[in-house]
Amino acid sequence: MQPNVINIDPNGKRITKIVVGITIAIAAIIILSQCIAIVDSGNSGVVLTFQQVQGTVLTEGLHFKIPFAQTVVQIDNRVQKAEATCSSASKDLQTISSVIAVNYKVLNDNSASVYKNIGRNYVDVIITPAIQECVKAVTARYTAEELITKRQQVSEEMREELITKISSYGFEIQVFNIISFDFSAEYNAAIEAKQTAQQNALKAEQDLQRVRVEAEQTVARAQAEAQAYNLKSQEITSEILLMNYIEKWDGKLPVMVSGDGQVMMDVSALMAEAEKTQSAQSQSEPVYIPEPVPETITEPIE
Repeated sequence: MQPNVINIDPNGKRITKIVVGITIAIAAIIILSQCIAIVDSGNSGVVLTFQQVQGTVLTEGLHFKIPFAQTVVQIDNRVQKAEATCSSASKDLQTISSVIAVNYKVLNDNSASVYKNIGRNYVDVIITPAIQECVKAVTARYTAEELITKRQQVSEEMREELITKISSYGFEIQVFNIISFDFSAEYNAAIEAKQTAQQNALKAEQDLQRVRVEAEQTVARAQAEAQAYNLKSQEITSEILLMNYIEKWDGKLPVMVSGDGQVMMDVSALMAEAEKTQSAQSQSEPVYIPEPVPETITEPIE
């Protein structure tokens, strides 16, 4: 019998080598990918070794890690916004509904402790409850009216309260804003009535002030007129009165009339007759004529 001869195909060896090579390459790529961690911009990397948080915090960029043993969790360190709706009571026991918006960030150095102690859901676990508690604590110190008139001061106190409460967890407050303060319908109606009353009182005060000013102006005008009249009275003399009378006289002498309308004496006619007589006498001989005496104006006889 002839011994069995095993024929080895050279093409089969080549295929085997190719498969082994590809397998090794894939394994190398997988292992290499497990050795590299890339932290995105604005984030920090928390290193976990067998899911246990390590103290090392990676900055953004490319980093090496132990393959299959270590993983990297990214924490967002950019400024984020949290908005909370709060219900509280004022010092005078008015119900206040408010909306608060806070801009905050997770500090890079505290990323590991935040992830270890709180996790990635820190907004619902820490931020929102802290905002609500701070709002309740501060609004209880002020009346409802003061919450409106001292809004900036109230906002600053709330911000300080929030910083004190959450800074120990590794958070930093950037901006604190009170979006709105809402009161009950009854309180809004009372505020509106108060404002209307204040406006009416202000209008009444303005009207009273206007009346006072007008009265003072009237008194001032009367005093000025009285002073002017006194000055004129001091300047009036009998000569001035006579001159004014002469300037206004129309050249006619008065006619005295009785109560029934009968003409008793026409001074103008008498003067005309006297002038004719004087003219006739002056032609015959010189006659002395005395100076005329001013006639006295008498009131009509009723």
